[in-house]
Amino acid sequence: MNGLKDALYQNLIAEDRYKYLLDGLATTVKITLMAIVIGIIIGFIIAIIRSTYDKTGKLKLLNALCKVYLTVIRGTPAVVQLLVMYYIVLMSVRSKLLVAGIAFGINSGAYVAEIVRGGIMSIDNGQFEAGRSVGFNYIQTMIYIILPQVFKSVLPALANEVICLLKETSVCGYIALQDLTKGGDIIRSQTYNPYVPLLSVAAIYLILVMFISYLVTLLERRLRSSERR
Repeated sequence: MNGLKDALYQNLIAEDRYKYLLDGLATTVKITLMAIVIGIIIGFIIAIIRSTYDKTGKLKLLNALCKVYLTVIRGTPAVVQLLVMYYIVLMSVRSKLLVAGIAFGINSGAYVAEIVRGGIMSIDNGQFEAGRSVGFNYIQTMIYIILPQVFKSVLPALANEVICLLKETSVCGYIALQDLTKGGDIIRSQTYNPYVPLLSVAAIYLILVMFISYLVTLLERRLRSSERR
């Protein structure tokens, strides 16, 4: 027991080393939130373009560009995309946090797009006809009738993508960005004790994932209760 107390003290309390984890956690959360916003925007836009092409045959050029984007992003590792964005595409951007947020947002957008597209394609064509019958054009039908239904059906898959995105940010250390994982590794390099800092990092990630899952469960319950009214 004394050995555990000493290990906790040396790795977390001594020299305020716990601040490495707190600072890293803040960085991880910021990157994740930024990437979620970018990913959802990109994903929904691409999903609408691709589903429009699948249903009407329109937007052929945009659909082809979207397919190239999806192929490249889903066919290359996230860490490679991060390095390309940092050293090549956004080399003039000084904020590593911004670069990481954009890189992971673009990566996430490809997966969100396919999730949402699958949801749109699962909606019966009668819903589109109903929208037109009340005077909506295609875009209005998509916004007011189709997407609200899609969001409910793909919410679990979107939540899973958010969780995967959170864990993928652990590679930010490749561009010398001190995220949560890097913070734990810094402590390990100072104390030469891998157990406490790395297990602490794992525990924090687990708590974050459980919190996200809890929020999604609450949202699903609220959506179900709104359907019954």
